[in-house]
Amino acid sequence: MAVTLEESIGKQMHAGPLSWILGRQTFWVFLAAALACLALSIATDTFATERNIFNVTRNFAFVAIIALGMTAVIITGGIDLSVGAVVVLSAMITGMTMAAGYSIWLAVPLAIAGSLAVGLFNGVMIAYVGMPPFVVTLGMLSVVRSLAMVLSNNKMVYQFGPDHEMLLALGGGSTFGIPHPVYVLAILGVLTSLAFRWSRLGRHIFALGGNEHAATLTGIPVKRVKILVYMFAALTAGITGVLEVGWLGGVTTNLGQGMELNVIAAAVIGGANLAGGAGTAFGAIVGAALIEVIRNSLILLGISTFWQGTFVGSFIIIAVLFDRLRASRSSE
Repeated sequence: MAVTLEESIGKQMHAGPLSWILGRQTFWVFLAAALACLALSIATDTFATERNIFNVTRNFAFVAIIALGMTAVIITGGIDLSVGAVVVLSAMITGMTMAAGYSIWLAVPLAIAGSLAVGLFNGVMIAYVGMPPFVVTLGMLSVVRSLAMVLSNNKMVYQFGPDHEMLLALGGGSTFGIPHPVYVLAILGVLTSLAFRWSRLGRHIFALGGNEHAATLTGIPVKRVKILVYMFAALTAGITGVLEVGWLGGVTTNLGQGMELNVIAAAVIGGANLAGGAGTAFGAIVGAALIEVIRNSLILLGISTFWQGTFVGSFIIIAVLFDRLRASRSSE
């Protein structure tokens, strides 16, 4: 007999709070990240330094911001392979607009609007035309990156007009020793978590991922929800593009290349189920943190960064296996 999500959670909570916590993938990922930080602090003299912690938190914030949007997409049972291309498009629109002498207050809204347009196109093609998310977003990955090349004539942009310093402070600055991207991540993380847990849209997203046919029969606007989640994923990628160009102080067309893997990995490692119906904002953030700690540890321990893909891929497989084992146990 099939067991519903509510019944599964009820059984775990009835067994005790500790049992419920130990059954959460996010807890184990958080524990792994914490233990890795502790081990690196003991094994090296550089990990726990103020400068390194600053770099780690800033770097993981970029992936985590997009992972929030990717988690929403994955919860619905979809995938978005175009987020890395949206990052460079957003960054290039920002850079080119400001290089032309326009204000940052115009450049950033234009970049976000361009990003949302990509998400809208993805959502419409998937929701109304019925094309597979993998095909649509894979195609848009190429199209959007090509548009960024056309926009810049494949040249680096590093002069940002009268608001140059403001842009650098936005993405590369800090307040009270905390990088500005981390503040953006905290705000988006709280809002996303509240939306998942308490909003009608959040309930619709989970219902869609749990059973799309049942969601349609209950009157949920399935097509509209799909469009909104792909626009949200594009929005988070667009915001990251603006922040990254400010951090780097320049933008080239290879920005964000391969970022899709890390973002999807962060969401899945954090507990998002590729089959749909499961995922949390906090899990996406924790997953991104673990990936960045792994990357940083390889550098500090003198291990070739070529091993990064092996570690990230292994964590994805382990995370999915853990989810399958948990689902198998809950159905018994």
